[in-house]
Formats: sequence, C-alpha cells, structure tokens
Amino acid sequence: MNDDAFWALIDELGRRTGDRDERLEWLREELLGRPAAESVEFQVRLERACERADTRAVWTAANRIEGGDCTDDGFHYFTLWLVGQGSKVYASVLADPDALADVPGVRALVGRHHDSWDDDEWPEWEELDYVAQDAWDELTGQEGDDGEEFLDAVEEAEDAAEAAGEWEEDGESRGPRPEGLAIPRLTALFPPGASGS
Repeated sequence: MNDDAFWALIDELGRRTGDRDERLEWLREELLGRPAAESVEFQVRLERACERADTRAVWTAANRIEGGDCTDDGFHYFTLWLVGQGSKVYASVLADPDALADVPGVRALVGRHHDSWDDDEWPEWEELDYVAQDAWDELTGQEGDDGEEFLDAVEEAEDAAEAAGEWEEDGESRGPRPEGLAIPRLTALFPPGASGS
C-alpha cells in the first residue's frame, strides 16, 4: 500500500455515512479483502500521518478546542481524528491549524461545554488506531494474541521505509507546550474560560 492508496481509503472513510463504529467496520472489511501486509502498511502510514501532525501548533489548536484539557493520550487520539477527516482537511490543518475552525465537526461543538459532547462528536478517534491490527489478526489467525506480532511487523516495515529513504525528518516537533500561538478563529469560537470550552 502506498500513500495514495492509504489516503484513498481514509478519504472514503470520511465520506461514509453512519457512526464511527460503522465506518470502522467498513474499513476493517476493506482491509480484510487485501493481503495481510497491506494492514501493516496501512498502520505504518497512519502512524506516520499522526507523527507529522504532532506539532506545537496543532497541539495548541486541539487544546483550545478541548478547553485546555487536552492530555498527551488525548492529543494522539486527536491526531487520529484529524487523519480520519481526510487528506484535504489534514493538509489544510497541517499548513494552518486555525483551519480547524472550518471543519464541520469542530463547528458543531461551538458554544457547548465539552461534558455535553457525545462520544462520536469528540475530536478524538482512538479506535482508528486498532482497525488495521484487527484485520491483520483475523487474516493471519493471530486473534487473541497480545498484538506483539503485528507491532513487530509494523516496526520492521517502518525500519525498511526509513532505510530506503522514503521518509525524511519533519522540521517541527511538539516539544514543550507553548502558549499564545496564533489561532485567532479557533480562539473566537472557543474563548478561554467560556462555558463552551
């Protein structure tokens, strides 16, 4: 699976109707129809996309949306959600995290306290991180195992991609959590201390 095939699956996932569980089931079925190695490749690309989104600016935007309560795990789940929004949204947010103000799923949260958000509304999607392993386990008969073989296969594929020079280091990493990065539209939608954040 190359990057184009990965994003084609993600873009179709974003277009599908139904709740998150139904959409993940569609993705799992898609992966089950392919060789097991494609589940590994999907996971490698998913992890790489999340790593590219792990920047100070994106964290600041996620934390603003979540009212200052974005944890480390929560931010990882946020990057999974961001990938799940599709290639266009993902690219626009990496270029300018304030573009999250235009995402319908974010706009639907405006003015509401995060305690009132339904599970499917939260801009976090932890379960997306497990769908490839579920498919791989079923395809390889590893169901019920602790996932070590899948994780080893992912690590080997990542090492091979890096050795082949497929991926270069990205410039910015998240590092310390800064305050005050420019996200004016998100700050207008989710003002500090407002009841909706």
